[in-house]
Amino acid sequence: MLSAGSGASNNLIRSLRAGADAMVVIGCHSDRFALAKSPADRNYLTPPIGDPAFARALRKVADSERVDLVIPDNDADVLAVSRIRRTLGTRVALPSVSMIALCQDKLALTTRLDDRGVPVARTLPVVTLEGLDDVFARLGPGQTFWCRMRNGSGSMGALPVKRPEQARAWIAYWQEMREASVTAFTVSEYLPGRDFAVQGLWKDGTLVLLKMCERLSYFGGQSAPSGSSSTPALARLLFDQRVADICVATIRALGENATGVFSIDLKENAGGVPCVTEVNAGRFCMITSLFDLTGKHNMAATFVRLALGEPVDIRHEFDVAGDHYLVRDLDTLPAILSADDVFDAITDARG
Repeated sequence: MLSAGSGASNNLIRSLRAGADAMVVIGCHSDRFALAKSPADRNYLTPPIGDPAFARALRKVADSERVDLVIPDNDADVLAVSRIRRTLGTRVALPSVSMIALCQDKLALTTRLDDRGVPVARTLPVVTLEGLDDVFARLGPGQTFWCRMRNGSGSMGALPVKRPEQARAWIAYWQEMREASVTAFTVSEYLPGRDFAVQGLWKDGTLVLLKMCERLSYFGGQSAPSGSSSTPALARLLFDQRVADICVATIRALGENATGVFSIDLKENAGGVPCVTEVNAGRFCMITSLFDLTGKHNMAATFVRLALGEPVDIRHEFDVAGDHYLVRDLDTLPAILSADDVFDAITDARG
């Protein structure tokens, strides 16, 4: 059973069906229009997660459908389901509430990782608009800085800035038009290098499976103020031992006995060191298809087997699938292509 109707959940459903011959998927959502797009076998309309009736409704669906595993697919649902896991009467393979909450606060996460020696961008909180001059001075000389919100995904509230006045105007806009708090923002050093997305499965503090890709262009990046997005329009599979080591250190820094799926974003600083920018604890990333439908192991299907206590035959936790690309666009299914596919059946008319 999982949240249904969003692009992330629909991608995950396709991955699950590709990795398991017999699997019934039950979808739940508080928006009937989202459910109308769901490819789940059966779909249920539930109260929003903030409604006191949410837990009761989810338990009712789980009981009536004899659900084996609940899989939330966005940050809000992950935290809500983790909080009510003891009342669901079914399996929930999620990190602890405290670990999820830590990851969803990017400033708290950055502070924790920095204290544990994991490379991150130097980051300072915004306390007042007037104090931004001091924030920029403390960060030191640099042509560009990164202003973003402590919470949220998809580069929400993110903007590259060069001067305190730009950050001040940006935050003031969000404060007036979106009712955001000034203290919801941070300013950090800008990371100009390569951009990595990593997805890993953990069981009781042990890494089981990890795959990674490099974002080459961004979905909607051209029109976004940030110029980027956590969702790539074009990405390619790769394996970088430096990135893998940093991801392992990241999860260990969060606490012992980490369990579930963790999606980690990293970007290289000016010196080429990959720095962790975000950790999504307990949910699959939007581009999970790239990690599920390539290589030896389907990550989504492996996650289910681990959660249900079934054996998994994985000898090497780093699954390297070779040269494959993910291509995404609006209103089309994501395409996963081998390097050869990019050139097959295409006639070069460039002269």
